[in-house]
Amino acid sequence: MAGTILRRTLVGLAGAASLAGSVAAAELPKIAVVATGGTIAMKLDPTTHAPVPALSGDDLVAAVPKLKDIAAIAVTEFSNVPSDYMGPDRWPSLVRKLDEILSDPAIRGAIILHGTDTLDQTAYFLDLTLKSEKPVVLVGAQRNASDWDADGSRNLLNAARQILADGSAGMGVTVTLNHHINAAREVRKTHTSNVETFNSGDAGDLGYVDEDRVVFSRKSLRRQTLPLPERMPRVDLVSMYAGADGSQVRHAAETGAEAIVVEAYGWGNMNAEMHDAIAEVIGKGVPVIVATKVYNGRALPVYGFKGGGNTLLKAGAVFAGDLTPDKARILTLIALPGTKDRASLQALFDR
Repeated sequence: MAGTILRRTLVGLAGAASLAGSVAAAELPKIAVVATGGTIAMKLDPTTHAPVPALSGDDLVAAVPKLKDIAAIAVTEFSNVPSDYMGPDRWPSLVRKLDEILSDPAIRGAIILHGTDTLDQTAYFLDLTLKSEKPVVLVGAQRNASDWDADGSRNLLNAARQILADGSAGMGVTVTLNHHINAAREVRKTHTSNVETFNSGDAGDLGYVDEDRVVFSRKSLRRQTLPLPERMPRVDLVSMYAGADGSQVRHAAETGAEAIVVEAYGWGNMNAEMHDAIAEVIGKGVPVIVATKVYNGRALPVYGFKGGGNTLLKAGAVFAGDLTPDKARILTLIALPGTKDRASLQALFDR
């Protein structure tokens, strides 16, 4: 009889503990994790010894035990591809999925697991088109999950801490790696392999995920939200290089590009041959956006030699300001279905 009573007591205590654990889990704030792939989800292939997609979002969340202490995590498996495969064919679907997820009042924010090669581009596309002001944090890793010092787990935990921090809402889409919080518009990848790879140039960080708390220092003042287009136009990116003859600009227009972004030198300069090609395609109704390949500073119509920015402005080109060529293309992708008017496009780049 005593043994039966003891067993019943132990079972009752176990049940009570389980119930208490369930109640505690239910009381935790809820965060969405959307997995898209990238190095953070890769491990070394045993045959080739090269990193390949291997881990799901659930796998990555399970590898960070501290997450369960601060949040209830809801994982969505969007894709598992290298970020080099991300682009206009996938971005609209990701926006729609995130809008759906963030519409749930119980969701505090979303973490997107993503490869670093196009992470800043995906972040900017989302920042331009997402409707919610809830925090959305993109994280990745510079080291794959097989490395002994892989950085993905810390980045994932820091993103969750950022979402739960006071002041995280209304900051826009951010990129948070190696503790640094960067705004989607300004951030860019600066190193091929170092974990300290993302920064925001002249603009600086939004904040820092420290050991004891998340410290926000500023907000991005140049955010804008545009309608998600029903279709993605074709926008080509052409680089200025020493000796360029303009044939790539003409080829882009002749084969169906609806707009062209040119990655120029300095303030937005190029040679006479490129000037002539740009003037020609603008005359045929194809907008040309001039961005600079220089890391800091803006593309401005300053120089008056043929091919200098001032002559390109007179030919009808739009100037991208401080947007990188990749991001100038993203803004054009979203804006172009609505207008090809030069003044209207320039106003969007000037915001």
